[in-house]
Amino acid sequence: MCVHEETVTLLNKVGLHARPAAMFVQTANKYKSNIKISKEEKEVDAKSILGVLSLAAFYNDEVKIRAEGEDAEEALKQLVDLVNSKFGEE
Repeated sequence: MCVHEETVTLLNKVGLHARPAAMFVQTANKYKSNIKISKEEKEVDAKSILGVLSLAAFYNDEVKIRAEGEDAEEALKQLVDLVNSKFGEE
């Protein structure tokens, strides 16, 4: 099975706090693939709001998104685009 991963920097002001974390989890849950997100040594299920919030990922932190499964490539692209769009923040 193909694994896709990419490291991205959180450029939105609050990082993966409540609203951006919820958007991230909702996007991850649209896909069948197994999706993980990690910061430093901690890796969590990207489909779990508590897991994502527990990363305590803030502005300018780097996180790695890893997707494995039939729709992994598309899932990873959508999640990276979401992070790069600063979760719609201006």
